[in-house]
Amino acid sequence: MRIAVPDLITNSYFPALAAEEFGLYAREGLDAHVELVSPAAAAMAGLRDGAIHFVVAGAHSALSVFPGWIGAKLAVAVAQGTPWLLVLRADVPAARGDVQAIKGLRIGAAPGPDAALIRLLADSGIDSGRDVHITRVPGTDRHGVSFGVVAAEALASRQIDGFWANALGSETAVRQGVGRVVVDVRRGDGPPAARSYTLAALIVSDAFIEREPEQVAAAVRAIVEAQRVLRAAPARAVEVGRRRFPPAAAEMIAALVERDLPFYDPVLHEEDIRSMNAFAQALGLLAGPVAYDEVVAVRFRPLWTAGAAAR
Repeated sequence: MRIAVPDLITNSYFPALAAEEFGLYAREGLDAHVELVSPAAAAMAGLRDGAIHFVVAGAHSALSVFPGWIGAKLAVAVAQGTPWLLVLRADVPAARGDVQAIKGLRIGAAPGPDAALIRLLADSGIDSGRDVHITRVPGTDRHGVSFGVVAAEALASRQIDGFWANALGSETAVRQGVGRVVVDVRRGDGPPAARSYTLAALIVSDAFIEREPEQVAAAVRAIVEAQRVLRAAPARAVEVGRRRFPPAAAEMIAALVERDLPFYDPVLHEEDIRSMNAFAQALGLLAGPVAYDEVVAVRFRPLWTAGAAAR
């Protein structure tokens, strides 16, 4: 089984990777491997074509290939909340939560996550085309590079004034002293709607659910169990990081996983799905509201509600 992620070195999709490295897919009878397929649209195209069996990504990204949620469903939440943070150069004057501090700056963001940044700015009354220069982080398009390391280098050399990235990328700049987190929407910074623009989820095609429902259920159980293992023993994240991450990221991951434990909740909450669909409408990815059970594979709800009850 191929499980694609658009970013491998991240805390957001980490429970899916941990499920492999802890042997939890194998315990469920799945021969599954988590691999990098980037950008998210390429992973979704593989899911549509049957070359990939599961994708773990920002849930809204399914709409790039499955318009109107026709043909794909969310099977379980891997991590709750919009996972990206705004980091600015350490010498840029900005109070925590001050989105307005971004005005006039050059901000690096990857394709895909940049849509959430643009919406965050719009919800904060900032024109992303006029008030901010959003660009790629120089060097991050090279295969196999660590976004966090390259972004920290770009901050230090003043090629950019800030960047929008997951917590692992952000932590690199913070620990090096070249950047600091100004906005973390999951923890209440910025406009309230930003917290639920998207979430990390296991995405499966309708065709695969109908053909192999037991295999999907097995993957869901493995991810729910990985979340439980990480909540009980977050230090075990290091063993996963040392096998799959560059050395610097491997040594950071346990602290980030421990910090993120409240977000390792498998439940797909109805209000979060409504918020995500509203975000997708604002991006032009969705024409109108879609019912919860047209987005979520509710047949697997007993598996993730049991995981939530075990918290």
